[in-house]
Amino acid sequence: MSASDIPIIVTRAEPGASETLLRLEQLGYTVLRAPALALHEQLNTPLPTASAISGLVFTSANGVRAYATQRDDRESTTWCVGPATAEAARQAGFGTIHESVGNASDLAHFIAANSAPEDEPLLHVANAAAAGNLKRELEALGFSVAFAPLYAMHPSSVLPNAVLDLIDKNTPAIVLIHSAKGAEAFANMLGRQNMQVAALVAISESASAPLAKLALDRTYVAAVPNEDGLLRALKRAVATLSA
Repeated sequence: MSASDIPIIVTRAEPGASETLLRLEQLGYTVLRAPALALHEQLNTPLPTASAISGLVFTSANGVRAYATQRDDRESTTWCVGPATAEAARQAGFGTIHESVGNASDLAHFIAANSAPEDEPLLHVANAAAAGNLKRELEALGFSVAFAPLYAMHPSSVLPNAVLDLIDKNTPAIVLIHSAKGAEAFANMLGRQNMQVAALVAISESASAPLAKLALDRTYVAAVPNEDGLLRALKRAVATLSA
């Protein structure tokens, strides 16, 4: 088996998992779907009217999609972390989109560098687990911020049969990690089962931590914490395994 034939386990939640699988399959990789988290929309979260906010802040494509299903507002200025979130905003029909590079902290400083605080708050739409982090950083920079948790990520409890088959056959695999919570959930799904990990490829150092012991010297971290950076790290891993 060559390195390019080593199965890649995608632990990302839907709907993003299907997007990642498609990209990997187009690159010729063997891919297994094993979502460690499942998205649940929180439909009862109160939302201010568009006139009551100065802009929208999105730190994930899931946040964009969740907001778009609940509100027709497409005129508000939107601030997006990274290309995937910005692309989701474009697809949803938002008109004024500002795209930063890096993580949520980088986004906060990007907003401060490119705008001034207004009387109305910015509305941060995100995962319920993100409460307070970006809000505190923006407030320290002089902005008023409201938070709308429009979805939550719940851990999966059972490994797919295809992954269990790899474990039974002692077949090595590359594990692709999009978040620390996803890595933690996948580790809990594995439990005491001994998976042979050829490499761990993570979107950030913190995302790799819950699974680091599975691939002590074979962990590859994206230089930029987004999907494109993650796939570049995957290519590095495959190239190294092929050497």
